[in-house]
Amino acid sequence: MSASFESDIPHRLDNLVWGSWHRRFVVALGITWILDGLEVTIVGALGSVLQEPETLGLSATEVGLSGSAYIAGAILGALVFGHLADRYGRKRLFMITLALYVVATLATAGSIGFATFALCRFFTGMGIGGEYAAINSAIDELIPARLRGVVNLSINGSYWIGTALGAVLSSVLLDPRVLGHALGFRAAFGLGALLAIAIMLVRRHVPESPRWLMVRGRHEEADTIVRAIEADCARIDSAAECRRISIRVAEHVSLWQVARVVFGQYRSRAVLGFSLMLAQAFFYNAIFFTYSLTLTQFYAVKPEAIGWYLLPFALGNFLGPILLGRLFDVVGRRAMIVFTYAVSGVLLFATGWAFQAGMLDAASHTAMWSLSFFFASAAASSAYLTVSEVFPLELRALAIALFYAIGIGIGGLIAPTLFGILIESNSRTELFYGYTLSAALMVGAAMVAYRFAVAAEQRTLEDIAPPLSRG
Repeated sequence: MSASFESDIPHRLDNLVWGSWHRRFVVALGITWILDGLEVTIVGALGSVLQEPETLGLSATEVGLSGSAYIAGAILGALVFGHLADRYGRKRLFMITLALYVVATLATAGSIGFATFALCRFFTGMGIGGEYAAINSAIDELIPARLRGVVNLSINGSYWIGTALGAVLSSVLLDPRVLGHALGFRAAFGLGALLAIAIMLVRRHVPESPRWLMVRGRHEEADTIVRAIEADCARIDSAAECRRISIRVAEHVSLWQVARVVFGQYRSRAVLGFSLMLAQAFFYNAIFFTYSLTLTQFYAVKPEAIGWYLLPFALGNFLGPILLGRLFDVVGRRAMIVFTYAVSGVLLFATGWAFQAGMLDAASHTAMWSLSFFFASAAASSAYLTVSEVFPLELRALAIALFYAIGIGIGGLIAPTLFGILIESNSRTELFYGYTLSAALMVGAAMVAYRFAVAAEQRTLEDIAPPLSRG
């Protein structure tokens, strides 16, 4: 018979004042989103440059396919490392995934053609995908419940810090007075790897998730970590009696049990997670992996100037989660998810319509993108928040990975290649059809959220989805 015990660890973590420990924790783990933004932006900004004979000589379709290779790697990485994070712990895996990212990104800088470039992008994606699964679960398990929404959205919004960095790096390094196209694109990838190496040194000091240790029966280790955090952060109510939950130590959850719990016990949440992840993945990857091709082909923007057009776009995406994030905790998850998904879809449709009608130039097109993605950024961040908080702790990382893989697999793999083909057709009408499809998926996801979204705001994770090991 399995041993059982009582634990007050969830309540103690949720009862902490936001302090210096939380800020260090967020910086150490949140860098993942900056790295992802940097990677995607560099490839987006370099899309037209990579087509030049003196670089890699790729076609527009191959640029799109390399984006799909990155997404394919992210899918596999999320599934493999997500499963391992639930089994062996969050910390061990987010060190391994970051190391994989470093090696693959350095290798990308040495690519010699489409095959090597796509292969390196695949393994870079594996590292980033694994990071998403291990880190999203760790963040939710260590952030106080009343702040989980705004912190999670703000961390996801830091993706756009990486985007801005990638925009500046690409514009500066591609400048003929600096390195030029042939060497500049290689240096851009190399600098991303150097940033990741620096973060590895910081991340060594991040502890294992006390909640994960708790359900593994390692209560003393979990208690030691929580005591260390409490030494830095005061309690909100030091006189309040800590709520305790009963935990029954069990074996690792099998993949069959995961499928039964996710698609059986939590079927409506599964539909919600799938819809949100699919819509935002298609929406983002369609535009972001090919925006440089749109600007160069339809507006004759010079490749070295692409990065500067991205800066206002990145600013809108960064400000969305920052300014709207608190509302996800105060107004509520359902209302804000529906609002951000629907508005961003309508605005993208308006952008496509104006583009087809010839009403936009490069600057106004970028402005329309920026406005649409102000809301889409908060929407996409809420998708990751949702799938990380509505399933039981024992399978949280794999659940994140599963919905990330399903959504990104359908939306992310298809979108870059599809939009690469649409742009290569040089038809504004065909590209407008792509915009319309993206917009329809976002509005459809808003409708699903209206029906199935969970009122998770300011609730402890164990109340939203009780641990499978709960006694």
